[in-house]
Amino acid sequence: MRTTIKLCFMALTAMLSVSCAKQVPQTTPTSYQTLTIAKSNITVPLKYSATLKGINDVTIKPQINGQLMGIHITEGQQVKKGDVLFRIDDRDAKLELEAAEANLLSAKAAESSAKLEYESNKNLYEKGIVSKYVMDNSENTYKQAQASVAQYQAIANRARVNLSYCTITSPVAGVIGSIPVFAGDQVNTGTYLTMVSGNAKMYAEFSVSESVLEERANSKDGQASLANFPDVTFLFKNGTEYSKKGRITSITGTVDRTTGALSCKATFPNPDGILYSGIQGTVVIPFHAQDVMVIPQNAVVRLQDKSLVYKVGTDSCAYSAIVETVGFNSERDLVVTNGLEVGDVIVIEGVNNLIEGQRVIF
Repeated sequence: MRTTIKLCFMALTAMLSVSCAKQVPQTTPTSYQTLTIAKSNITVPLKYSATLKGINDVTIKPQINGQLMGIHITEGQQVKKGDVLFRIDDRDAKLELEAAEANLLSAKAAESSAKLEYESNKNLYEKGIVSKYVMDNSENTYKQAQASVAQYQAIANRARVNLSYCTITSPVAGVIGSIPVFAGDQVNTGTYLTMVSGNAKMYAEFSVSESVLEERANSKDGQASLANFPDVTFLFKNGTEYSKKGRITSITGTVDRTTGALSCKATFPNPDGILYSGIQGTVVIPFHAQDVMVIPQNAVVRLQDKSLVYKVGTDSCAYSAIVETVGFNSERDLVVTNGLEVGDVIVIEGVNNLIEGQRVIF
């Protein structure tokens, strides 16, 4: 009986031991994709949201009040400099000019008479026939007549200018924008008639961070540094690339305190009139860098104001290291400026799941 109980106890103990052994977790290393750091030459596209604007976009507004009698253009029409766009009722302006010219003619006649009187009195004074008072008085009358001629000449010139304002012409060659008015409307100097977009060349307006400019500009002179930028490309919203390259032609001299960026303009030729003011898209600046260390963004862990990567040590374990990187609007890559050396091996996928000192397989 005692022997049987002892055997049963030993069998139960062995079963429990086997059961516990099965529940002990086994530590196994996890496989991670890694990258061996090397230097290379890269071209990374810098992408910036941009809006197109004609270099000579001109808002057309009347310079006098009146009734709009004629609209001689249509929306989207190409016009040349000097083409007639609108006509305003010019009847009052013509009457004002006629009256001004009549007054000017009368003033000139009075001037002529005053001149004859003065010259006659001057001659008589020199002969001692009339007093100096008579001569001086006639001279003053002549000067007043000259002043009247100048005054009426100015009035006539103003009337002539006002008459010219009744015919509104295009100050530049370009494309007509929207026309919110109709023939017969009463317009004044604040009425928006249309916009002429001088689209032979177009501006793409965008903002660039100060750090990028510091990387690319080798000159302290902002204007001189423009030559250091390569040709740029414009992408439409659907991703289509505009066929002609542009150049950065303007960089503001001050940094926006809110965004830390500078406003830039790239100029694109537009001989076929494909580009229009208001089109939104993307300006792409190719960034060329030589002999740099490039890592994917997925390899970096952001911790407050620090950037970390996991380097694989000689013991095949991952250890965090602080790095300094520069981003160039690439969707994938960062350039490492400090914290890594050529030949280092880093983990580039799954870094958020790594634990300091964890053993990895690669």
